[in-house]
Amino acid sequence: MSASQTPEVTADIPTLLVKIFGKDRPGITAGLFDTLAAYALDVVDIEQVVTRGRIVLCALVTAPAVSTEGELRATVHSWAESLKLQAEIISGTGDNRPRGVGRSHVTVLGNPLTSEETAAIASAITSTGGNIDRIFRLAKYPVTAVEFAVSGAEPAALRTVLATQAHEIGVDVAVVAAGLHRRAQRLVVMDVDSTLIQDEVIELFAAHAGCEAEVAEVTARAMRGELDFEQSLHARVALLAGLDASVVEKVRAEVRLTPGARTLIRTLKRLGYQVGVVSGGFTQVTDDLKGRLGLDFASANTLEIVDGKLTGRVVGEVVDRAGKARLLRRFAAEAGVPLAQTVAIGDGANDLDMLNTAGLGVAFNAKPVVRRAAHTAVNVPFLDTVLYLLGVTREEVEAADEETGYVEDEDGE
Repeated sequence: MSASQTPEVTADIPTLLVKIFGKDRPGITAGLFDTLAAYALDVVDIEQVVTRGRIVLCALVTAPAVSTEGELRATVHSWAESLKLQAEIISGTGDNRPRGVGRSHVTVLGNPLTSEETAAIASAITSTGGNIDRIFRLAKYPVTAVEFAVSGAEPAALRTVLATQAHEIGVDVAVVAAGLHRRAQRLVVMDVDSTLIQDEVIELFAAHAGCEAEVAEVTARAMRGELDFEQSLHARVALLAGLDASVVEKVRAEVRLTPGARTLIRTLKRLGYQVGVVSGGFTQVTDDLKGRLGLDFASANTLEIVDGKLTGRVVGEVVDRAGKARLLRRFAAEAGVPLAQTVAIGDGANDLDMLNTAGLGVAFNAKPVVRRAAHTAVNVPFLDTVLYLLGVTREEVEAADEETGYVEDEDGE
């Protein structure tokens, strides 16, 4: 019988919910359905969970003829007892109830994740009219990541409520609308300084020029609103005038990747994502990162070098707050990816336009103003935790690494 010919299980069709629980071992699922096969039942739904070596297996099946139901129950209980398992069989009618309109994946990150925090998140979901259909763990380290499949609440409304709750209890929560696009090919674009890398590149150059204090003062003026980004960029770069161009290689060698950076990029590439960076820093560093990490896109400001010396000027269009959002749009167009399927990651105020332009904006260890404005926030120092927001499990990452024999150093190299 083809799928189009399979009769629908309507609300008035008798069904049995068969529940098996106990110590897990190979062959339980096959054994249960071998036992049920003798009664020519249709399988309506199956759910299986194994936690700390204990299995809970649920099978929703059409009920047999009344004359044989008692025999079926006795047979299932006898089979379960032979394996030192427990069985429960519940009579009813129809399939599971329809899920409500509005479906989301809610990812919760905790370090650790406490029962009180979990209760608060669950209550917040309920307060929006949402129902938790399924829960499963994405990762147990370096953070605990748990995903809730939720129906009955609009993703935007759910995100607003959970963002407030997450801030109050100190966990990270992301809400992503469910759908085929979640694991479709996407584009991920990251900021560089204090996001992809642990450093501020202008400060690395300033250390070689002996003008760290002066650069810090200009940065402070920008933070006070006395200078916009472009003005502060030109003022800081001017302090580097006369620096020998050989310092570029020294700065490249000093750059430290954020822990998890290579894992994030390598995993995204395996999944068919395209990955890019945009930076208010300099192409002299971002171009090197693009080559080392196999990035698809990279754009930043360019330090002018004449006769082997830095002139203290930048050339070309300045990459500022608006420029980062513009570049995200350009990368998406070149990649053939709708903006709704893009992810942006950043930490500073000059990343806000980019974060709000993307389908999912992630504030990574960001300043409070950025955390409040982004779709979601990650406040642990591991960049690969972003994978959990996309529904990728730690086990999937590790399995792929085992196939290639890859091991990442603690510093992300």
